[in-house]
Amino acid sequence: MITTKAYAAQDEKTPLAPWTFERREVGPHDVQFDILFCGVCHSDLHQIKNDWFPGIFPMVPGHEIVGRIVKVGDHVKNFKVGDLAGTGCMVDSCHVCENCKRDLEQYCLNGSSQTYNGLEQDGKTPTYGGYSNTIVVNEDFVLHISEGLNLAAVAPLLCAGITTYSPLRHWKVGKGHKLAVLGLGGLGHMAVKFGVAFGADVTILSTSPKKEADAKKLGAHHFVVTTDEAQVKAASGTFDFILDTVSAEHDFNMYLGLLRTDGVHICVGVPPKPAAIAAFSLLGGRKSLAGSGIGGIKETQEMLDFCAANNIVSDIEMIDIKDIQTAYDRMVKGDVRYRFVIDMATL
Repeated sequence: MITTKAYAAQDEKTPLAPWTFERREVGPHDVQFDILFCGVCHSDLHQIKNDWFPGIFPMVPGHEIVGRIVKVGDHVKNFKVGDLAGTGCMVDSCHVCENCKRDLEQYCLNGSSQTYNGLEQDGKTPTYGGYSNTIVVNEDFVLHISEGLNLAAVAPLLCAGITTYSPLRHWKVGKGHKLAVLGLGGLGHMAVKFGVAFGADVTILSTSPKKEADAKKLGAHHFVVTTDEAQVKAASGTFDFILDTVSAEHDFNMYLGLLRTDGVHICVGVPPKPAAIAAFSLLGGRKSLAGSGIGGIKETQEMLDFCAANNIVSDIEMIDIKDIQTAYDRMVKGDVRYRFVIDMATL
């Protein structure tokens, strides 16, 4: 077994603290890489706090992981020691179901293995994430990382990046489309970058007027303050797509009113409570309310290659791991532009 240093939550009420555990040895189809950087996702805090479902404790969060390979299994063909590597929200799946065969492992019908707070495919071994010094992953769930980009800023692409890239690609958002991005945070800022890169006309929808300057710097063409009735009225019926990144409670019916006929409201944020959707909000204009998870491994690699070719990374703030609780507090307040990344050398 591989002795691994980490920061873990022992239960939902105690702060993260140093913890040591054992990872499996590298098998024939495994890749081990030492972790250089790990992004801090809002879902890390949700899962530590049991906001969505009961967690598996001790819990080592982190699913935006970038590092350098130190060992590969005997049958691994596409990676070698010394390569950069990344792992996102999944470390395995059943490989055999209809969705896995379509490169949609994120929707594995038998249940994919999440990078942390999940179980390996044996159904009993807990998974531990990237707030640690090393990780062992099945080669099929390891991603190639370009040497040409800021590695710390690449890390959030493995969740925030693919979570926004995947729906924009699925709905073929691009030139001629008016795209609204609801919320300018870790997800929203990546949605702006991708939407602009794909050629869409991009508007930020935000309750915070002070974010307008940042939105424009990121490339957004327009900005609508959603607490301003006049601005909301002017935007009514104008968007082909709304990419909703908000994880707090909000009025879906109001935003559905901003869509054109046949418009699509795509949810990638996860509010804590179910929303009330009026049928007339959908019927009036044949509108759709949809959702999207992360992407599969093939699409995630496509996204990383696209980012390398177009010099797209996340806007980040680097932190020491000892400051993770402070980062969580700031994240809840929206005080981050736009993603915290842990320098794992501080572990």
